[in-house]
Amino acid sequence: MIGAAEAVARLSRRETSAEELVRECLARIAEREPVVQAWEALDAEAALAEARRVDAQRDRPPLCGLPVGIKDLIDTADLPTAYGSPIHRGHQPSRDAECVRRLREGGAIVLGKTVTTEFAVYTPGKTRNPRDPSRTPGGSSSGSAAAVADGMVPAALGSQTAGSVIRPASYCGVIGFKPTWGLLPLEGVHPLAPSLDTLGLFVRALDDVPVLMPVLSRSPMRGRAIRPRLGFCRTEAWPRATAETRNALEEAAKALGAREVDPGASFTGLIDAQIAIMGAEAAQTLGHEPEERLSPKLREFLREGHKVTPDRLAAAREQAERCGREIEATFGEVDALLTPAATGEAPEGLGATGDPIFCRIWTLLGVPCLSLPILEGPAGLPLGLQIVGRRGRDADLLAAAAWVEQQLRGA
Repeated sequence: MIGAAEAVARLSRRETSAEELVRECLARIAEREPVVQAWEALDAEAALAEARRVDAQRDRPPLCGLPVGIKDLIDTADLPTAYGSPIHRGHQPSRDAECVRRLREGGAIVLGKTVTTEFAVYTPGKTRNPRDPSRTPGGSSSGSAAAVADGMVPAALGSQTAGSVIRPASYCGVIGFKPTWGLLPLEGVHPLAPSLDTLGLFVRALDDVPVLMPVLSRSPMRGRAIRPRLGFCRTEAWPRATAETRNALEEAAKALGAREVDPGASFTGLIDAQIAIMGAEAAQTLGHEPEERLSPKLREFLREGHKVTPDRLAAAREQAERCGREIEATFGEVDALLTPAATGEAPEGLGATGDPIFCRIWTLLGVPCLSLPILEGPAGLPLGLQIVGRRGRDADLLAAAAWVEQQLRGA
């Protein structure tokens, strides 16, 4: 499967048609879906009809009929949206989420809905890791990551509240991009923790991101073509990474000439602050759902969220604001930070989706992040290199990632 940028280039030159591309995706899904199980809902006939409609246009919109997958946390008017929960099975939203509307207006073709965990929290869906079906694909954007990684679709939407874009991208060996918080619209995306929820992308190549982002954000994406100043940031989560992950990150940082960046004592406990905020907000957001129909994992998560006191929540928010100001100062000295995307390779087994610990603080601070599938673990499976940028400088982060990829691929 070609990436989104190459697909749009071929479509724009009419070297291929949207219908041909959709048929290629459907053929791959037919071949691999019994193993990977990335899709919650598909409508092949509707996608083909839309592809023919786009192909017939003389002046086509910018995406020219690019097929995309949509996480089942995101409303679609023509496909059911269950939010990963049996409570909402068969639910049909009355209209598209704003991000879906923008994609359709931009000429994308919604191929189907990809599997999410239950309300984007911990309980896994049916999806398996396409690199090794005995392992988790990560969560909560499990189906989107797996579908793109396995060549079923060139691009897919996901969302992140802790590590739900970056971690599955790392596990599945695909590019995951979590933009600056608030850059992309969340209207019609089921909320979990509104001060943290962020729409994200899964793509096959870095060049794919600036093809999709202007359509979704309605603003151009222009980065600076410079050699980035890189920092290597271990964070308090560092001991949780496997020895192989720590070694791989240290070697990459050395090869890239990154300097050590210590975020300082004020960052200690920031992971716990994210957990407190996420739990407290989720307890409010999901509090109306019938408890007896929630999974045991989700019930326990919401109970812990209800235990977060107003004083604890206020302290967590204050620490996040303070550290947000401090990280701005750090980005006056470096253009991007290097850190693990996950603790290691995708864990064996399908009963859990892995640990988001290396993503929590960056999601809390609202900074853009990207998982670059360029490292490898001891089992030969992907290890994502997480590259973190300055808030609002998403294009500069992408430029830094392109430089990093060029250096490490050539090394």
